[in-house]
Amino acid sequence: MQQSRLGVAIGIAASALAALAQQTPGAGPYKVVKTVKVGGAGGFDYVYADVDGRRLYIPRPGATGARITVFDLDSLASVGEIPNANARGVAVDPKSHHGFATSKPVVMWDTKTLAIIKTIDVEGGPDGILFDPFNSRVWVFSHRAPNATVIDAKDGSTAGTVDLGGAPEQAVSDGKGHVWVDIEDKDNIAAVDAKTLKVMAHYDLAGKGGGPGGLALDEKHHILFAACHEPATMVILNAEDGKIITTLPIGQGVDGAGFNPHTMEAFSSQGDGTLTVIKENSPTSFEVEQNVKTRPGARTMTVDTKTNQVFSITGEFTPPPPGQRRGQMLPDSFSIVVVGK
Repeated sequence: MQQSRLGVAIGIAASALAALAQQTPGAGPYKVVKTVKVGGAGGFDYVYADVDGRRLYIPRPGATGARITVFDLDSLASVGEIPNANARGVAVDPKSHHGFATSKPVVMWDTKTLAIIKTIDVEGGPDGILFDPFNSRVWVFSHRAPNATVIDAKDGSTAGTVDLGGAPEQAVSDGKGHVWVDIEDKDNIAAVDAKTLKVMAHYDLAGKGGGPGGLALDEKHHILFAACHEPATMVILNAEDGKIITTLPIGQGVDGAGFNPHTMEAFSSQGDGTLTVIKENSPTSFEVEQNVKTRPGARTMTVDTKTNQVFSITGEFTPPPPGQRRGQMLPDSFSIVVVGK
């Protein structure tokens, strides 16, 4: 019976990938340019590139030895770690040089020395995170109330909380007072006023995409890219009014998205081992440029807009037990995957 279910699952995955390959080009300018096995115990979730500070932050949560590992963004050499931080994500304020992690309590540190400055008590279950340059605040997201805790990046004080009406995943800011958050369990995008901390609207994805797990923004043209699980689709919509412009297919198991304004490309990373690249030809014309083969499990990503490279993380896993999405990660198999031209 287990073999039968496994065979069905493999067949479904193969069919999905085949359908995706038929709809989108397999070849293109992007490829995996570097894979660095950094090993170490602990799980993983979000990866974060501090483009100005040239560091790559990777939380390694776990029951023991939880920490945030830090690497040189250019060489991927280890530059240290922040201990005792059982976190899922990281954000950095490039002006104050303060970093924050979605541990409980939230850990705040000096990005130059990696020394911990303080810890900040928050409610809920910290998961995703966003730095908003509009008023130098850090948004800490939780699937349970309060859905967002907003922290002043300069001193770590709490500015307030926000009820987003559902479970948030990824968020983006235009740096001008507007924040958008994908609400995974409600299939919508929450548009929030960053000054008043009030939800102004919810943009319904209207059945075009479900369970948004990644969100990216073209700030100049006010375009949102919502990367969805079911169906596996990138829903592209107007950030000002929520009007859906178009949809395009992506890989299976998305958990991250990003946009590079220098190349006018949106990216989504999937657990099936693909990175989907969507080219914005104009504010009304989009196409899947490429589906890059990365590594199975590489479901989150971050964009280095200085080098135009995309960083993802994964490991090697045992076969998943019945009813589970993934197996156990093999010891010291954790790796950083770099995609570029």
